[in-house]
Amino acid sequence: MGLVVSAIAFLFAVAIAGTAAKRLPQESTVVYGGTAAACALIALWAALRLAGGGPDATMILPVGLPWIQAHLRADALSAVFLIVVNLGGITASLFGWGYERAHHESHGSSQDGPVLPLYPLFLAGMNMVLIAADAFTFLLSWEFMSLASWLLVLSTHRDPDTPKAARLYIIMASFGTACLLLAFGVLATAHGDYSFAAIRAHTPAAGSAALVVALILLGAGSKAGLVPLHVWLPLAHPAAPSHVSALMSGVMTKVAVYAMIRVLFDLLGEPEWWWGGVTMGFGALTAVMGVLYALMQDDVKRLLACSTVENIGAIVIALGLALVFKAAHTPVIAALALAAALLHVVNHSLFKSLLFFAAGAMLTATGSRDLNRLGGLIHRMPTTAVLALIGAAAISALPPLNGFVGEWLLFQAILNAPALSEWSLKIEIAVVGAALALATALAAACFVRLYGIAFLGRPRSRAAAEAVEVGRAMRLGMAVPAVLCVVLGVLPTPLIRLFEPALRLLVEAGPFDGRAYQPWFWLAPTSAIGNSYNGLIMLVVIALLSVVLVLGIHRKASDRVRWSIPWGCGFDGPDPAAVTQYTASSFGQPIRRAFGSTVFRARDHVDMPAPGDTRPARLSVTWTDPAWVVVVEPLSRAVGWLAEKANRLQFMTIRRYLTLMFLALVVLLVMVAVTQR
Repeated sequence: MGLVVSAIAFLFAVAIAGTAAKRLPQESTVVYGGTAAACALIALWAALRLAGGGPDATMILPVGLPWIQAHLRADALSAVFLIVVNLGGITASLFGWGYERAHHESHGSSQDGPVLPLYPLFLAGMNMVLIAADAFTFLLSWEFMSLASWLLVLSTHRDPDTPKAARLYIIMASFGTACLLLAFGVLATAHGDYSFAAIRAHTPAAGSAALVVALILLGAGSKAGLVPLHVWLPLAHPAAPSHVSALMSGVMTKVAVYAMIRVLFDLLGEPEWWWGGVTMGFGALTAVMGVLYALMQDDVKRLLACSTVENIGAIVIALGLALVFKAAHTPVIAALALAAALLHVVNHSLFKSLLFFAAGAMLTATGSRDLNRLGGLIHRMPTTAVLALIGAAAISALPPLNGFVGEWLLFQAILNAPALSEWSLKIEIAVVGAALALATALAAACFVRLYGIAFLGRPRSRAAAEAVEVGRAMRLGMAVPAVLCVVLGVLPTPLIRLFEPALRLLVEAGPFDGRAYQPWFWLAPTSAIGNSYNGLIMLVVIALLSVVLVLGIHRKASDRVRWSIPWGCGFDGPDPAAVTQYTASSFGQPIRRAFGSTVFRARDHVDMPAPGDTRPARLSVTWTDPAWVVVVEPLSRAVGWLAEKANRLQFMTIRRYLTLMFLALVVLLVMVAVTQR
């Protein structure tokens, strides 16, 4: 544990060095290089900890609340998420270094000036959350992570949309922290000890446990992006620089998933079956709504942020299934569902970071995030196009990439629903499975739309036509997660084996229990109902079929030059203008009309000039997020009202201040007296 704490302390030192070295040419090298080194050390330690087993690493620091101190502990679950966070930190640091250099060369100044001191602090905060072993240290680290990410969002304050995004983010972050504070307060009420060890030893009553479940879903769900608490993601994630967006969307949301797992599977004791039912319901709603949000976005980074909502929904479905099967005393199936959740945590952190890096590369090359101003980038940015294709295929759950393996494991857990005795759960799991299948299909359509509009066809703007490939560091930052997407898709079993200590800690079983031998290249969990997956064979078969197809086309196709009129998207006659291509809005119109007209009240508005009028026709689309109406607007009004009332406090006299302090003391003493009865 001393090594991990030293590495986190080094991240603080890097932040101080970044502040001291401001405006020096080596500033970004110091910050991003030092951050990558610290993250690599922590990730290596966590991987060795999982592979080697052994006792949990613990430490008590003489800081924090009086008589409580700061308890730190890294068990198998912490180690899994330490790998996820710090692997994301390594790739984001590499990409961010190239991103900053590219911006400096093109604009003559550093865009990352406000980012550099905050960047290592953000990663330090996430690591501190994962090793916290008492409520005070956990909440302090959580708030530190939230404030660092909020300041990173504000680093692009010159963008007119950034202040609104940052304000909404800090409101939702404060709401989430308040819910977590109440949850830990309920957990520690019976004994007054805020250490996780004491909380584990005192199982709360049924009513208190139900309240904690609700508060955790609200508190951690607001950070992860559960619907209807997702509203800040499409605004805040795109506002930050691209490598920070990758960390917020691909990594920080996983810290929120860690908080859910830590409380629901570890601190609350034996679960009730309805915990999983409620969790699955939220997950299914989040998965479907998230991908529908993404399909209606024309901004690349907003689309990716909404896609994160969909993937978080899939992870939460898996967690709900694991809770249900754990409550039903079928630990091997619970281990299968939890393995699917952890695998999808790793997978999403990889392909979502890759796609945000690709969005940053497109933004660097063209200066635009609008899909309708891109196009044809496969010719101008071939390396980025290939790497982005891997990310798009992985997130669409296409074999033999890692996204497919995670979805396959999750559906294997869903197919085990007949093992349950509760008919209501059987029916709910069937509905959840259908919703997940719908979300998966819509995700494939979403990323066909993204890749086709951005990289294929003809350039839709001069900037897209003149784009050039990004630098070597940015390409390498994209290549690392792209390679891992392929490797983990072909060989997922070693990674799941690495997770087994965490699975046994939480559900007291592993997905391969009962099998005498499990080859490293074959994925066949005990509870997979006879199904198995071999990514190596699938890769070879796909490669052979592709070779046969290419050879067949070249041998059978005629080599004569043939001339014909190309299809012009419904227009008569050949027209070389880019305007005749599908746009992002027109590509998504059928799905928008099928789903969005009722859920989002989506409407198409056509401005068609009269005959003889030379004005161009215009199509505009309007839609409303129901979460804004139900959650955000009332909450925003309430916060504004409270802020206006609280503003009067700064104009009071000393006598009134002393009176308020006295009344607060009286109220606290009354509360203590009541709770001590």
